[in-house]
Amino acid sequence: MSEIEIQLKKGVLGLCVLALLSRGDSYAYEIASRMADAVDMGEGTIYPLMRRMQSDGLVQTYLEESPSGPPRKYYRLTDAGRNRLAEQVTDWRSFTQAVDTLIEGTSTTRHKPAAPEQEGETSHDA
Repeated sequence: MSEIEIQLKKGVLGLCVLALLSRGDSYAYEIASRMADAVDMGEGTIYPLMRRMQSDGLVQTYLEESPSGPPRKYYRLTDAGRNRLAEQVTDWRSFTQAVDTLIEGTSTTRHKPAAPEQEGETSHDA
């Protein structure tokens, strides 16, 4: 995995988790599995992120009985989490559009470099 890929993934983890939770409550292992499938993220990354999001008031937890084992801790978005998701989606779209513009060279505000002066040219009349 390249350095840029690692940094990009780190930068969007929170956004991806908020987006997943906006579609419905989920437990950490399920979130980790979906993240692993989508962006090849390891399970160990999710748990500290979920704790941080809970501390920041973006998610809240509740326990629900599991048909196969002990109760599971589910996460749901709070109003603050929904607001953060909306902000981050706006920021993400603006950022990716700017990067795409730079990569594709489709900017409508291109600046031409100044032409270098020819040797022997002067700027005054003789």
